[in-house]
Amino acid sequence: MTREQQMPGLPGAHRPEQADGLPFHAPVLGAARTVAGTAALAAALLGLVGLAGWIFEAEALTSGPGAVVSMKSNTAVALVALGLSLSVTTRGQIRPRTLAAARAAAALAALVGTLTLAEYLTGASLGIDELLFQDDTGDAGTPGRMAPNTAAALLLAGAASLCAGVSRIPAWVSQIPGLAVGALGMLRLYGAAYAVPELERFGAYTGMAVPTALALVLLGTALFLARPREGPAGLLTNAGTTGALGRWLFVTVVIVPPLLGWAVLAGEDAGVFGARLGTALLVCGLVAVFTTVTFATLAVGRRVEVAHARLEWQVRQNALLQDFMDHTPAVVFIKDLHGRFLAVNTTFERSLNLPRDQVLGRRDLDVMPSDLARQARAADLAMLAEGKPVQREERLAVPGGPREFLSTLFPLNDASGTPYAVCGVVTDITERVAAQREVQRSHRRFLALLESAPDATLITDGDGTVVMANPQVNHLFGRAPGDLVGTEVVCLVPAARRRRHGALLDAYLRRRDPRPAVVDKGLYGLRGDGSEFPVEVSVSSLRSEQETLVVLTVRDITERRRLEAERAERYEQQRRIALTLQHSLMGEPPHLAYLPSAYRYLASVQGPGVGGDWFDVIPLDERRTGVLVGDVMGRGLEAAAVMGQLRAASHALARTGATPSGLMTALDAFVGDLPDQMVTCLYLILDQGRHEVTLCSAGHLPVIALPPDGPACRLGVPVGVPLGVNDAGYGMPFEEATRALPPGSALVLYTDGLVERPGTDIEAQIDVLIHTVDVALKGAPVDDPGTLDRAADRLIRTLIADTAAYDDDVTLLVIGVPGPAADGADG
Repeated sequence: MTREQQMPGLPGAHRPEQADGLPFHAPVLGAARTVAGTAALAAALLGLVGLAGWIFEAEALTSGPGAVVSMKSNTAVALVALGLSLSVTTRGQIRPRTLAAARAAAALAALVGTLTLAEYLTGASLGIDELLFQDDTGDAGTPGRMAPNTAAALLLAGAASLCAGVSRIPAWVSQIPGLAVGALGMLRLYGAAYAVPELERFGAYTGMAVPTALALVLLGTALFLARPREGPAGLLTNAGTTGALGRWLFVTVVIVPPLLGWAVLAGEDAGVFGARLGTALLVCGLVAVFTTVTFATLAVGRRVEVAHARLEWQVRQNALLQDFMDHTPAVVFIKDLHGRFLAVNTTFERSLNLPRDQVLGRRDLDVMPSDLARQARAADLAMLAEGKPVQREERLAVPGGPREFLSTLFPLNDASGTPYAVCGVVTDITERVAAQREVQRSHRRFLALLESAPDATLITDGDGTVVMANPQVNHLFGRAPGDLVGTEVVCLVPAARRRRHGALLDAYLRRRDPRPAVVDKGLYGLRGDGSEFPVEVSVSSLRSEQETLVVLTVRDITERRRLEAERAERYEQQRRIALTLQHSLMGEPPHLAYLPSAYRYLASVQGPGVGGDWFDVIPLDERRTGVLVGDVMGRGLEAAAVMGQLRAASHALARTGATPSGLMTALDAFVGDLPDQMVTCLYLILDQGRHEVTLCSAGHLPVIALPPDGPACRLGVPVGVPLGVNDAGYGMPFEEATRALPPGSALVLYTDGLVERPGTDIEAQIDVLIHTVDVALKGAPVDDPGTLDRAADRLIRTLIADTAAYDDDVTLLVIGVPGPAADGADG
């Protein structure tokens, strides 16, 4: 049986059986078998009647009314044997002994026919013709011998009967001989009906009796219908269009031509028309009949084509549906109302590790673990009882372990609304359920964290409406968290400040990528009693596809503001003290009429505001002046104290007439005695009588010189190590150099705070300084203190972009060397 035969039919639907691709209705098959059995018994009955005629010597029983040729006794015996054999064969399930007896009877009939044909072929007499009765009705030469066409029919019928009872032998092996047997009988009947003696016998041989011909037609019918679901018989008995079309054609062929022939012969016998006209009428009648049958067949064929097209469309739809099911990641199945699987997809197969062939047609208990099968069946029955789709989440124990599933069950209804099947879609949502549980746990942790936060925390949407708040807002603002939900967050700000606070929040949200920020300047909160207080707000955003949330953490900084004010006041007081101390330590350089100068000192705005920069102008004699600039590394009171000591020591050493290198050596020894100190320093002696300058550098920046007849440039001099770097026993000597300095020149001395900036090259900054000196003093009277003072301002503005934000001390000294006219004036 094919799979379609094994599949149960849907409730309320009558599905035909399938065999060889053709549909069959059980009642039709039963009727065909009944007809076959009845025909076989009728043939046996005719044989018995003929046999009785021989026994009782009643010629009417052997030849029929008005007939001349009678049924032979051996023919009667063979017909009885064949009829009984076929009646047994058509029953289906029979006992082995009965089947053996039926086969023996068929073999007997075949043997009788074979021996008779042998007699005709050899001309010998085997003694079987009058074995039972003496025959004086036939030809004297062959008394008791049946007609040759009868013998051939008995041989074919016996062989076909033997084959019909063996299921391994194809049905056509018995059905086609059965048609031949029936044709031989019909040929004799046509001869009798049309009064054509030539169809009764062949030549001089014995003719076939009419009862024998009728029995052969019945036997041919029984042989053809003995296996109605197979072979050519299946083409006529199937429930499809093929069967209907075949039956119409078969009936037409069997009935219409004989009737037309009989009518034509009757007309000819009555003298209505002659033989030629009769033949023409016969042909016309056949053409008309077969034309009608042809168009009827075409109409049936059209219906077949339409049905075939619909079937192909349905097959494509079913294939699309199956493809859809197979490509669906969820488990999909269809079951009948009794729980038998009608269709499943590949995911179903993988989930149970069973091929589809082992699932279709079986129930839940046949393919699933017992507990799971009982759950599934109970769910199906509950859904059918409710009569509408049901969806639920459940935890099921599957072969791979317990999993979470989303099950959807719904009925499939026919045109009348009656359910005939159950469809289910089962989706594995284990990961999704786990993710949802993790989200819930995260939400609970978030709420716990929010409520335990020490500061007041508010969460707003993108429009500034509060959606959540923690209990701390009650302590800070005097309002319950539930009362704040749904209100605008700016309601917690004093009315006069709300516009500014709202603008700040909007500006933050308009940023392309707003990052967490802390704002504590100019922000105020409003308490329940109407008083305002300074706050610090930490703001961050949470962006998603649906909305933007803003998290505001608010802290009362009233105490912080008070402490900051006190600290700022103390710092300013200490700064004033330190500046006063540094000013007193550095002193005021003397104003020399023969050596005009301008200076700038800018204390650092970072830290205490005092540092280690200093400079000094020391008159040595009428034409010689010492100029010193230094920088103690570090900042604060300690650096200022070291600077004071170095300034006093260097001033005293210069007064003794020390050379620049000697002064540096002495200061190096002095700094070496101080712990963890390093100082850069430059000392020069300006000799206006000789128009030269002698200088020595201990790691300090170069002096900028502007001659009256050339551009500003670095004043070349060997640069030694900073003070405090040399070891006590061995040190690098400090070298001095003398350079010409014509009258009308200018000198610029400075510390690193003027040219050193983070992220810049100090050499490039010195170049900027040289260029600015050139622009500010080139061609200007360097003996004018006002000119030097303006030049100092310009240098400060150019090198320090923001004088309110520098973080190092700045010392600048600009010296002009008067020309001859100025010297004469002094003299």
